[in-house]
Amino acid sequence: MSYPPAMLGAVIVEFESELWVWDARKDETWTFVSLPVEESDVIRDLTEGARRGFGSVRVKASIGTSHWQTSIFPGGGGGAYVLPVKRAVRQAQQLEAGDVATVSVEVLGLRTE
Repeated sequence: MSYPPAMLGAVIVEFESELWVWDARKDETWTFVSLPVEESDVIRDLTEGARRGFGSVRVKASIGTSHWQTSIFPGGGGGAYVLPVKRAVRQAQQLEAGDVATVSVEVLGLRTE
């Protein structure tokens, strides 16, 4: 899918997702939420050729009153992107794995000209 540059404005995805833990590394656990698959497909199309290492995409994320810049990463099997939720955000928003959070993700670095 190709989008003319004039069509590219801010791409913001708002969704609810359950926090889950990826614990492949025993000394440190990572907590994530998964973006919806349909929105992940749109982001993948819009960032073709502009993705960074590991297929990552720079974003501005928000949960509750917490806002931060990070990257989203392709999940296994090419489905949904996943967003890491750092410990400081989880603590500030009183969230644990298994809780459902309302999340906003804005894709950064899209060409608008």
